[in-house]
Amino acid sequence: MMNGPFAKLNALLARHVPEQRIYMRTERTTRYFRATPLFQTAIGAVITVGVCWTVIATSTLMIDRISARSDKTQAQVMQRAYEARLNELSKERDTRALEAQTAQDRFYIALEQISQQQSELLQAEEERRELATGLKIMQKKLQVAIKERDEAQKQSDSVMAEMQAVTGSLSTKLGSANDTEETLTTMARALEATVQQRDQLETTAEELYTQMSEMSLAHQLKEQQTARIFARLEQAVDVTLGPLQKALSNAGINTDSILDEMRRTHSGTGGPLTALSVSTKGDSANQLTRDAVDILDKMDRVGLAKMAVSKLPLSFPVDGGYRNTSGFGYRRDPKTGGRRMHKGNDMAGARGTAILATGDGVVTFAGRQSGYGKLVKIRHVRGFETYYAHMSKIRVKSGQRVSRGERIGDMGNTGRSTGVHLHYEVRINGTAVNPSKYMKAARNVF
Repeated sequence: MMNGPFAKLNALLARHVPEQRIYMRTERTTRYFRATPLFQTAIGAVITVGVCWTVIATSTLMIDRISARSDKTQAQVMQRAYEARLNELSKERDTRALEAQTAQDRFYIALEQISQQQSELLQAEEERRELATGLKIMQKKLQVAIKERDEAQKQSDSVMAEMQAVTGSLSTKLGSANDTEETLTTMARALEATVQQRDQLETTAEELYTQMSEMSLAHQLKEQQTARIFARLEQAVDVTLGPLQKALSNAGINTDSILDEMRRTHSGTGGPLTALSVSTKGDSANQLTRDAVDILDKMDRVGLAKMAVSKLPLSFPVDGGYRNTSGFGYRRDPKTGGRRMHKGNDMAGARGTAILATGDGVVTFAGRQSGYGKLVKIRHVRGFETYYAHMSKIRVKSGQRVSRGERIGDMGNTGRSTGVHLHYEVRINGTAVNPSKYMKAARNVF
């Protein structure tokens, strides 16, 4: 029997839940089990709670599973979008490289044309000088002939005057007439020869003037054509030099200082361009010389800038598809969960993906090193050093010189790592810096 509040509660529940008896019969006795309203209610509540918990747990698991599928689908969509963006960047890089190669080809073709036209200009200048010299000689001869003709004319007039004064007329006796006739004939022949020589010299002078006019016009046309070639050359040089200077500037490197350093360390002389020479006679020749010197100076800057960019770590270390899984800076440690500084960029891809040197340099370490796993270190110019960690295979040796884009290993999962990826670091004088800054700086170049 129940007492107290339980009896009252049982009586209250009996109005809605009648008492139930369960009989258990054996060969000798018969027993029964009383299921009071309170007991039935308690059992029902327990069953109800169990069913509700089962429904809620099942719903939670289904929601988590659907959410996981949605996240996975979203991750796949993001990965496909990222891969599409990488393909676009790769196509853009190839287009830029083709444009740079085309500009360089145009540059060398224009340089060859300038060299050829320079030779033609020098030859034309020499011919013009020879013609000018010949013209001056012909003018002197013409002046002498005119002077001789004038003197002969004066002598003829003088003789005629003397004859008239002696004889009273131009008629003479037979003996003097013969002498006078012979003298006049000789003078006439001399005058005729002088006139012919004068006419010939005038004709030659006119021809020389015509040739000089034609050569002057041809010279002007050559100068205009050379000026256009210089303009195209300057444009081609600017197309090549602009992205290089932008890459160095984006990397935080002073362009003039790095070019001066390249000039000091690579100071060899010689080459076909030193044969370029122009006449310094006249303003046009001086302007041509100044344009040529300016183009050569810009060409020198292009060569030095290419050399500097190739020696600095300004390119991507992964040759293939990848995604950035962790950037530079403080992050939650994937192993311990604590907040730690991450000194590089993590790029995840397929096992065996080619790992490339991001700049010319010397391998200072190639082997295993604690948490880095299989690691390669490369020393570059101006205190730059790059780390390539967690590789599955190393393809270089310590002390080996490598070039930008050379394969140094394969992507892997060695060392303190949770999956296949490359840990890439850039250090300046031993201090780790953000590698993304230098990888982004090379987008317009490579």
